[in-house]
Amino acid sequence: MSEKAKSVDRAAHTSHPIDIRSASVDSSFWSREQELVRTAVLPYQWWVLNDQVAGADPSYCMHNFRAAARQNQREAEAEATGGRFEAPTYTDRGFDVLPEDPSRPDPDKFYGFVFQDTDFSKWIEAVGYSLAHHPDPDLEATADGAIDVVCAAQQPNGYLDTFYILGGMDRHFTDLKDHHELYCMGHLIEGAIAYYQGTGKDKLLRAACRFADYVWSVFGSSPERLHGYPGHEIAEMALVRLYEVTKESRYLDLAVYFITQRGQDPLYFEQEDRKRAAHDGVAYRPNTDCPAPYAYYQAHRPVKKQDEAVGHAVRAGYLYSGAADVARLTDDAELKQAVDRLWRNIVDCKLYVTGGIRATSAGEAFSYDYDLPNDLAYSETCAAVSLVFFARRMLELEPKSEYADVMERALYNTVLAGMAMDGKSFFYVNPLEVRPRTYLNHDSRFAHVSPLRRKWFCCACCPPNIARLVESVQCYAYTQGDDGRTLFVHLYVGGRTSFEAVDAENDTDGACTVCLEMHGDQPWSGLAAATVHFVAQNSEKSQSRTGERGAGRQSGHFAIAFRLPSWAGDWRTSAAAVSVVDAAGEPVGPRMSRVVRDGYLYLSGDWHEGDVVRLDFAMDVVPVMANPKVSEDAGKVAFVRGPIVYCAEECDN
Repeated sequence: MSEKAKSVDRAAHTSHPIDIRSASVDSSFWSREQELVRTAVLPYQWWVLNDQVAGADPSYCMHNFRAAARQNQREAEAEATGGRFEAPTYTDRGFDVLPEDPSRPDPDKFYGFVFQDTDFSKWIEAVGYSLAHHPDPDLEATADGAIDVVCAAQQPNGYLDTFYILGGMDRHFTDLKDHHELYCMGHLIEGAIAYYQGTGKDKLLRAACRFADYVWSVFGSSPERLHGYPGHEIAEMALVRLYEVTKESRYLDLAVYFITQRGQDPLYFEQEDRKRAAHDGVAYRPNTDCPAPYAYYQAHRPVKKQDEAVGHAVRAGYLYSGAADVARLTDDAELKQAVDRLWRNIVDCKLYVTGGIRATSAGEAFSYDYDLPNDLAYSETCAAVSLVFFARRMLELEPKSEYADVMERALYNTVLAGMAMDGKSFFYVNPLEVRPRTYLNHDSRFAHVSPLRRKWFCCACCPPNIARLVESVQCYAYTQGDDGRTLFVHLYVGGRTSFEAVDAENDTDGACTVCLEMHGDQPWSGLAAATVHFVAQNSEKSQSRTGERGAGRQSGHFAIAFRLPSWAGDWRTSAAAVSVVDAAGEPVGPRMSRVVRDGYLYLSGDWHEGDVVRLDFAMDVVPVMANPKVSEDAGKVAFVRGPIVYCAEECDN
């Protein structure tokens, strides 16, 4: 096969995400969830970021940005007047810095975890997604003010991490393993892109690009650069998004470097630990992670050589997501094989029936295969979020329904369970079995388990992670084939999405803009209907990225691939429950072909204005037997209906 033919074949199988502006939600279930985030969660989290919620652990997030902005202002004033400014020098204050008197924190000091900045970044990401479809002048004004403060904290060289800005820039990038600077950059990029897409404002995006440009100038393979990589991953997937938005190849190059360099000999984190020990005049302490040194950070061997999900579960999910992104964009077959192996290990050996990832309370790290206790489960909300990210990226690499099945299971049963119905309390961990007496009796084995949701956490990664995923759920429902000829429907979320479809029968006529209107009541019903509309090629199109119907082209030749959910039975039975009729309700006949491949029903042919795809998936209550290799679940079943795994309360037993 020629290189051109290979490229065409690859584009027919890979896909890319839908822009948030091109997809909207109007289903009763997800509209309520997004409205909850917009009207309750985002305001509540803003109060928390400003330490204004009584009874909640303080965040110190905006406190730190304001302190850094004031410090920059003092430095600028000193430079302008010829005065003296003494920059702080680094002193190790640990991973989590708290004020001596919690009621009177020093306004010029850093407090919180080393990654505290990311609370803002995840909040602004959710805000951006919300504003894309629900303009809110008050929320936007609040966000703009916060962005002004954050940008005022940025250093002249582009660096932006308040832990080192306030604690001493003389030691920045000397503890990549534990101090999360590149993790903070990754979340800043994600938040900046979302806010740019939601509002068109690029102030934060320009700041994020400056930070990424500085990192690009510091890290790389040349001798004068640092040969490191993130201790807590997310920069990899964020840099890929930044590349896709800006088309600047250096961001993709940096993501590739971080993925490729990770775990290479000599191990960078070991070199870093030795240098830091020598600088501080203390004895070097070898890393003793199991199964190998630095496995906690997924840095024990090159990513392409890894075959078991190990270490901190959230870091791992973010790494594998970024690796899948890089594999897709660079057509790296060896890297794709690696993420395939890692996916299989998680899904086959380390996944709860609820879509939660098995991790232990010891370091929030993966346990060994089939160690899946129900009561000791850590099953962190953020780990489920990372699995959703990973699943969508596997779908982009290769459309197989098993990826969407896992994504859907994690989304409905663990991610959403992490937030109360009023949006003001949260679960960090999600065990499958909770006995209140173990909590009330202070059994140390269950110290990580809470039977009640909490208002906030000092390590508050989960609440804003839920918010940003819920507000962008439509971006997980669809992807578009890289050949431009196929729209993939992965989740049946009511709403509309528009896409540019390349007419497979008429390349010279260019693309047609199609709006797919989805109706349904999932997760409660297997009934759904998808109506095809063609968007007028006129000025009205620019007014709504989700499609405005009008005069113009009324047909096109392309494909829509509908997922056949595993909960609906075998693929043949599910495919038989899908029919296509025209605007008059008559079967479309031979103008539409039907092919089932890897759990997707491909409907390809001449689509006309008003064509409707009717889906009637069975949604029976199904007992799911536990894997016999899971000793804690021997002889047990879970009851599942559609995407929902049901909980049996004490009275039910």
